[in-house]
Amino acid sequence: MDSLLNILADGEYHSGEQLGEQLGISRTAVWKQVQKLVDAGLQVESQKGCGYRIPGGLDLLNAEALEQQLDSSTFAIRPRLSLYSTITSTNELAREAAAECNETGLVILAEQQTEGRGRRGRKWVSPLGRNIYLSVVWGFEGGVQVIEGLSLAVGVAVRRALVNCGVDALAFKWPNDLLWENKKLGGILLEVLGDPAGFCQVVVGVGLNLNMTTSSGGSIDQPWADISQISSTPISRNQLSVSLVKELFDLLVNYQQRGFGAYRDEWKKNDAFDGKGVTLSMLNKSLQGIARGVDDRGALLIEIDGALQSFSGGEISMRGSDDR
Repeated sequence: MDSLLNILADGEYHSGEQLGEQLGISRTAVWKQVQKLVDAGLQVESQKGCGYRIPGGLDLLNAEALEQQLDSSTFAIRPRLSLYSTITSTNELAREAAAECNETGLVILAEQQTEGRGRRGRKWVSPLGRNIYLSVVWGFEGGVQVIEGLSLAVGVAVRRALVNCGVDALAFKWPNDLLWENKKLGGILLEVLGDPAGFCQVVVGVGLNLNMTTSSGGSIDQPWADISQISSTPISRNQLSVSLVKELFDLLVNYQQRGFGAYRDEWKKNDAFDGKGVTLSMLNKSLQGIARGVDDRGALLIEIDGALQSFSGGEISMRGSDDR
């Protein structure tokens, strides 16, 4: 199926006979493989006398091109890239790799996730060959206290990567969402393994909508945007993946020394809710107040009845008071 996908990625028609010859299978077997692509969520057109095509083609990830571009850059720790076609989730594979050894610098990219997850266990819609699904494994000495605010700092790095590719006007929603005009463009999921007070490993997961189709996006339970909608020029998935790895590695290699304080001003400058009324939802209650940015640990600051309070934790969600 991967070989067939690579042929059809050009967006042109290919006859069943030609495909069979190229793949070394029968035309019936070609049809069966095409159905697998359709089942994976791809739109594949079939026209008598012409064959099969994917309208508009696909911008597939290319391991060789990625490696060449990464090799041309300077890294304090070299990225070790693993590229997959269809997997459960990049974070899951990254956790498995981290559990086997003290990994630092492993990068996992995928064309599709079948069980992609966002914060609080929500499903992350991950159609084949359309978006960015990336995870990085990084080790830290000193336990979880040295990685306070890391998820927000990762947001800053992701935004920088997008700006490098010509995509601006992006804002943050605490703690891990990237927005465009209050629509979700991407998300970050951090998972920590190991000793909370000693050596621990962090799996940094990044998901970005790049070329989300309307049909796939229909299952997303909130307003969303993708980069192709807002960028004046096409951005390749390979180009964006390389930019992300560069910015993430620059952040991670220095984070233990610099901490979130080095990224706080940039985060606050692009805070979508700074000075606005918000509602916080927790396990058994909700609170309303005015968002006042974040502190040096990445905790959310909310003014409630004239008093400034800080909030942090994975079970807190925030929305604008006017949102429904």
